[in-house]
Amino acid sequence: MTGIRHLSRTVLGALLLAAPFSVAADAEPSEPPAEVFAAQVIFLGEQHDNRGHHEVQALWTLKLAPRAIVFEMLTADQAAKITPENRQDETMLEQALAWEASGWPDFSMYYPIFAAAPKAEIYGAGVPRDQLRDLMAEDLADVVGAETVARFALDQPLPASEQTIREDLQRTAHCDALPEELLPRMVSVQRLRDANLAQVALQALETHGPPVVVITGNGHAREDWGAPFLLRQAAPEVAVFTLGQGEAGRMPEGGFAFVVDGASVDRGDPCAAFN
Repeated sequence: MTGIRHLSRTVLGALLLAAPFSVAADAEPSEPPAEVFAAQVIFLGEQHDNRGHHEVQALWTLKLAPRAIVFEMLTADQAAKITPENRQDETMLEQALAWEASGWPDFSMYYPIFAAAPKAEIYGAGVPRDQLRDLMAEDLADVVGAETVARFALDQPLPASEQTIREDLQRTAHCDALPEELLPRMVSVQRLRDANLAQVALQALETHGPPVVVITGNGHAREDWGAPFLLRQAAPEVAVFTLGQGEAGRMPEGGFAFVVDGASVDRGDPCAAFN
């Protein structure tokens, strides 16, 4: 694994003037390092509501010219609704994906990624809500199938220390509002999402060849236990590269091949909704 490097943002210059998307005048997304071009699957992490992170993802996608892009934000059914016609128009694509009802941040943050690789096949790796709902009450194998469970060792318990850390993260992320008995199920949901990202990325790689770009949150892109870790366990021969993105000096945890810092986002009180 390449050692972690922390970059300040680099001015794009004339390259972005010819790019098929626009970038805010004060944005200076970081250029991808040379090592990324040797990878077959590239995980590009983000904080979902950080526009600057998406600008970095769009630039890297432009430079990588992937054959396929896997989105955590899309289900397979949504990806199937993308056509050559609607992906050329931001409004048409947003409507085709029913994005407004999805709960993800503004589509204008994500559309430049689609536009950066107009010929790339689009895959959805989001777990449908009915599966997530079922997982809260049923065993994992009954929800996703024994083959997936076995391939990514989802039936194996996590090390006790890791399980504790993951439950603590879920507790904090939900502002201590979740019942304690629900925390292990939330960790299982996270593991399922990681596995689905890894599985769809491998499917895209097998079908279209490299490179494959995966657009996902920093938590899923981390190398110590996220989707890259599961992908390497299932297919150690595949060359993987990971990007994590920080905010105002706060770097994401979990290990990445490359880390970029960016501006923070004013989110107000994240726990207000739980009060």
